[in-house]
Amino acid sequence: MKLQYLGDSKDSFKWDYHDYLVDELGYLNFNIVPMMTLDDKSNDGKTPPWIFPARKEIIEFCKKLREKRNIDLIRELPTQTGSRYKLDIYEPKTYLTNQIRMNYFDGFRGIEDQVIFLDPDTGFEPEKSFSEKHVRYSDITRILSHVSERSIISVFQHFRRISFKEDFARIRQRLSGCYSTAFYWHSLMFVAISRSKKVIEKVFDINMRYSGNYPNELTVIPRGKEEDLTK
Repeated sequence: MKLQYLGDSKDSFKWDYHDYLVDELGYLNFNIVPMMTLDDKSNDGKTPPWIFPARKEIIEFCKKLREKRNIDLIRELPTQTGSRYKLDIYEPKTYLTNQIRMNYFDGFRGIEDQVIFLDPDTGFEPEKSFSEKHVRYSDITRILSHVSERSIISVFQHFRRISFKEDFARIRQRLSGCYSTAFYWHSLMFVAISRSKKVIEKVFDINMRYSGNYPNELTVIPRGKEEDLTK
């Protein structure tokens, strides 16, 4: 995440969906891992929040983030939506580098069920290289080893020149010892991962209900003999 991204159209989708997901799961803990990187001089982050047709309270929330560019304001999300969960931001002042990566993800503990949202600049590591902009598959393994079986990791994945269906199939092949499901909007996909098959099946159902609120906007990757989303 870069501060310059706060409050843009992807942020609108991000917070609208994850607030809905945590609420529908009935979990009381939502942890955001911003994976902070330095701002750059690109035009990324300039799309207005209303491009994604989120709930009115989410649009107003994103307008405030866009104006203030203060990551701590994300803590106000459950208050803005009237939700019951507790939101925490993991290492909000730490800028991720590959030198500190090994220790960066070791702070997750606890037996409570939680949603952990990893928010890298681009998404999962590609096959040949990685940087601070990526989530490594070993990062997923490390986090899952420290949290409850029913906990969920959600990962931001930006479009990378192949269809999201193909990309998710490739991602799923590299995830080991866990279950996953995914859905997408325009150039952004969210991948949910858990050690619990039942939990991922529940997330799939939640994604279907959520997508029904935005007809013609969101795509849940379909089930099928070759693409069973619970494996």
